[in-house]
Amino acid sequence: MSQLQAVRGTQDLMPAEARRHRFVIDTAREIAARYGHAEIATPVFEFTEVFARPIGETTDVVSKEMYTFKDRGGEEVTLRPEATAGIARAVLSNGLTQSLPLKYFYSGPMFRYERPQKGRFRQFHQIDAELIGPAQPQADVEIIALGADILAALGIGQSCELQLNTLGDTASRQAYRAALVDYFGRYESELSPDSRDRLGRNPLRILDSKDEGDKRVVAGAPSFEAYLNQDSAEFFAAVRRGLDALGIAYTLNPRLVRGLDYYCHTAFEFVTDALGAQGTVMGGGRYDGLMEMLGGPHIPAVGWAAGIERLAMLIAEPPAGERPIVVVPVGPDAELPALQLTQRLRSEGITVELGYGGNVGKRLKQANKLNARVALVLGETEIASGTVVLRDLDKGEQEAVALADLSGRLAQLR
Repeated sequence: MSQLQAVRGTQDLMPAEARRHRFVIDTAREIAARYGHAEIATPVFEFTEVFARPIGETTDVVSKEMYTFKDRGGEEVTLRPEATAGIARAVLSNGLTQSLPLKYFYSGPMFRYERPQKGRFRQFHQIDAELIGPAQPQADVEIIALGADILAALGIGQSCELQLNTLGDTASRQAYRAALVDYFGRYESELSPDSRDRLGRNPLRILDSKDEGDKRVVAGAPSFEAYLNQDSAEFFAAVRRGLDALGIAYTLNPRLVRGLDYYCHTAFEFVTDALGAQGTVMGGGRYDGLMEMLGGPHIPAVGWAAGIERLAMLIAEPPAGERPIVVVPVGPDAELPALQLTQRLRSEGITVELGYGGNVGKRLKQANKLNARVALVLGETEIASGTVVLRDLDKGEQEAVALADLSGRLAQLR
């Protein structure tokens, strides 16, 4: 029988990795709460149209990467490839469009069938922040500031660069799209197959191509700035003024795009080269057209998502949990009293381990493996006298402590 393996592109989060993931999520949750973001959780799978309709049937995500299947009832469902569409659906289906503005924080697994590589999996995890309702540029500034604060709290803010661009409003995008189609059409034979495919349906995505031949063509492409109307230019200027006022540094990147039609105005990414080649650790933008595309009213919104796997690779080793206390019974008659003592201490909020077998020496060795702070040895003598032997494993010292005084003594050592 061959050895069982995890499915390609998935991973087991063993305790050390799980602790790093948990630190990322807990830190982000705490910072998001300061900004008024309430936590939300949506289903891991949705009706396929929740993703296919806004993302687009012809995009790589929908056509190549989504895990889509029919359930036993014949409904076509999809494991979520991203969080935003599901959150937008939740707002609409729960009748929350009259309760704006809404601020949400989310964390959880996503699924995409793509080539696994460092920091990228087929089941991966994201944190996500959404600000739904405000149309003002101040909302864009606030959502970026939230992301910057989370990265700073994780200790990686200095190694991440904020890149910023504007996608303009619908009129600006349409004018720029026409200019790109005209420009790239003259060089169509020099474009990669993917970019030729995008030319008719999503030309802005060509600007983000990683193909070297495409990059040479893109270098001469017209700039979006020349096609921004006054309203779009003023919106972007207000975002920049807000970031400047908060002291959030950024670099303008005119090639930073979001190719889907419901994106507009601000687009941004926090990028780093700390993992080798420059990669995005957090990305987002304004998506004023998404709710409407899902069948709801026109509702402005802005948000971002960040990959937990990449963030976990960047952070320093998070602080370890509280060192445990180990209870060591001596002899069969001490087993039940030791079990009772263990539960008493746990009810007081203390982390306690109880050895399951072996002599005292073996149990104390196990205590050292667990990096225990204290071992409490309980035998017939201690049971008769209402005491316990407290062994300080750091100092190698021990003392008899009355059970009535034990909690106070342990508090001094924790």
